Amino acid sequence: MKPVKITDTTLRDAHQSLWATRMRTEDMLPILTELDEVGFFSLEVWGGATFDVCLRFLGEDPWERLRLIKSYVKKTPLQMLLRGQSLVGYTHYPDDVVREFVSLSVKNGIDIIRIFDALNDVRNMVVPMEAAKAAGAHVQASVVYTISPVHTTEHYLETATALVKLGADSICIKDMAGLLTPFKAFELVTLLKKELGIMVHLHSHYIGGMAVGAYLKAAEAGADVIDTASVPIAFGASQPPVETVVRAFQETEYDSGLNLRDLFHIAKYFEALRKSRGFDRGVTRITDMRVFDHQVPGGMISNLVSQLEEQKALDRIHDVLDEIPKVRAELGYPPLVTPASQIVGTQAVLNVLSGARYKLIPGEVKAYVRGLYGRPPAPIDPDIQKKIIGDEEPLTVRPADKLEPGMAKAERESAGLARSPEDVISYAMFPQVAKKFFEGREIGVIPREEPKVAKVTKDTEETTQTGAAWLSKEDSKMNLKEIKELIKLIDETEISELNLESDGVKVAIRKGPSVVTGVPVMAPTHQQPAIAQVAAKPVVQQAPIVEASLATTAAPEPVVLENTESIVSPMVGTFYQSPAPDAPPYVELGQLVKVGQPVCILEAMKLMNEIESEVEGKIIQILVENGQPVEYGQPLFIIQK
Repeated sequence: MKPVKITDTTLRDAHQSLWATRMRTEDMLPILTELDEVGFFSLEVWGGATFDVCLRFLGEDPWERLRLIKSYVKKTPLQMLLRGQSLVGYTHYPDDVVREFVSLSVKNGIDIIRIFDALNDVRNMVVPMEAAKAAGAHVQASVVYTISPVHTTEHYLETATALVKLGADSICIKDMAGLLTPFKAFELVTLLKKELGIMVHLHSHYIGGMAVGAYLKAAEAGADVIDTASVPIAFGASQPPVETVVRAFQETEYDSGLNLRDLFHIAKYFEALRKSRGFDRGVTRITDMRVFDHQVPGGMISNLVSQLEEQKALDRIHDVLDEIPKVRAELGYPPLVTPASQIVGTQAVLNVLSGARYKLIPGEVKAYVRGLYGRPPAPIDPDIQKKIIGDEEPLTVRPADKLEPGMAKAERESAGLARSPEDVISYAMFPQVAKKFFEGREIGVIPREEPKVAKVTKDTEETTQTGAAWLSKEDSKMNLKEIKELIKLIDETEISELNLESDGVKVAIRKGPSVVTGVPVMAPTHQQPAIAQVAAKPVVQQAPIVEASLATTAAPEPVVLENTESIVSPMVGTFYQSPAPDAPPYVELGQLVKVGQPVCILEAMKLMNEIESEVEGKIIQILVENGQPVEYGQPLFIIQK
């Protein structure tokens, strides 16, 4: 017998991939004891984007989340995802910060640390692996799987062999975009088991529909562990459902031994949570199959949607998906996994939204080209490299070798706000976000994004879904053209009233004596439709969607003078006057600036974007406050030329 073990990703990667990491600690606690009793190999509960999202959006201390989970889970090992030298952030950190973070992670409850480097640059995994070993954790070193001219079977074996020599306890094949075909999975797992003689763990995403087949063939080849999620948070950009995989292995030598009745009971809890919060199910649409072209992984899909919604440009999603493979090739084929996925994805978004390729270049993209993330899998396009960093020579050494120690600085700057070593390390990784969280904690008002709540009607008991309709126009069962045709039908016939429902959209059209002025907003809803009374032309009306937004301080009016020009925000984001909380501002009132000189930072799409002046002159007005949200096209500075 060779039973396959299963890791559950529901509390980390699954909701990161489908719900933009918005599951809260309070959502997790009621089901933890039952998850602990199932018999999983491990529960992935921490790391990845969860740390940042807790602090930035949910108003939660990620360390407290981990401690709470550990207090409930007594039997099953807790697992986390670590981005190599980038930890749970988006840039490389000094070695002392890496060692402290890993040590505290284990101290607070982590048993298994899955470590990867976005570029498969093994140099960036040495210190995290050493730290995990020293802390007593199981070190699961990952080989990031992707498809490109340079990512061959030999490349993966060479990388995995190097990781075993560094002391890996197991090897994970990290297929973050669901690109691994069943037969390639069989080939790769067979090779690694034969050459390395070590536990092999396969991680994949359902997005392209091949993951279940890949798991079956991987088990046949000798894979020891696979990743799945509870069915309400499976499919689509998430992992395959545990229920399907468990049943597929039953009555074979690979039978996991997990009880389907227990799994469906747990699924019932997460389905109720999904409905109550208005989260979408994971689905695979026709356009999802383009993953084989653009290679956008699960977590990146939901983040791209959030980024474009934030920039009020969700209609450009298909342009961005077309741009991503071009940027990836130009930057040397980095696998699209964090932070490389964020770097490539954000540059693609900016290329599309700015109307000119590489007109806006985030600091992280410049850092990548300079070699500050490691060695690219293939050479960067020389023309693109010159456009981004000019004649500067990229680093050839391990990036962290150039970083000064960071813990003493973090301790000094967070003094008075940090209450524990965990607070200090949070500040070391996310200084501005952590500072804002700590300040709110001091006064008892921690900034927190309001949870999404579904609207439920008695007759349907279904939730309002506003999710991934952007992906596939062909999936819309009732579009505007069809509705116009229905209106025309009623107008030209004796029909006085028509009620229809398609794919959850209810529409009522009725002729009547009164006149409705104005144009109603069309929005899919599961509520009872409002009925518009019209005299001549029938009008469709549905319940409006009300969007809540945070109030901001009114910006000062720009000075109106001759020979002045505004520097405006090229995106929606948060304005920062300086590169770090303790650093002086880029510019001050009365200062002369040159073309190309950085004047501020806009934090958008999880990256810090330096904004440069496009004119030469003197700053006579600064129109926004430090830390203030800004809109696209909003004036930031007034320059007198």
